[in-house]
Amino acid sequence: MRHKVDTVKLGRTSAHRNAMLANMVSSLFMTGQVKTTVAKAKIARRVAEKLITLGKKGDLHRHRLAVSRLHDKTAVKKLFDEIAPQYQDRNGGYTRIIRTGVRIGDAAEMCLLQLVEGAAAAPAAAAPEAAAETAAENA
Repeated sequence: MRHKVDTVKLGRTSAHRNAMLANMVSSLFMTGQVKTTVAKAKIARRVAEKLITLGKKGDLHRHRLAVSRLHDKTAVKKLFDEIAPQYQDRNGGYTRIIRTGVRIGDAAEMCLLQLVEGAAAAPAAAAPEAAAETAAENA
């Protein structure tokens, strides 16, 4: 039985797994989304959400913890300067997983791991959609 076993190994050594997750989360922060398998996305989501929470606190110690986890100073700078301030009023749920089907070749279930829009951007994005729906109903 796997009681209280928290690590998903993904068929890799711990060093390979940590490096892969650091690269995946860095790419997520730099581009906003990453296409990967569902299993990898679920683990990367945990890492990304914890790092965004570190970014919200924003002091020097949290900055150094983030650099030690990601190994990419440009991604950490973007996290602390641009990404974390968007989620200042949000308590978790910074990422979403959108399933996209299966991969040709090995039928692995694929998905997009995305950062959700910040609290400030969400109402502004909803307004044009509502106007478009109203116009479609009137036509």
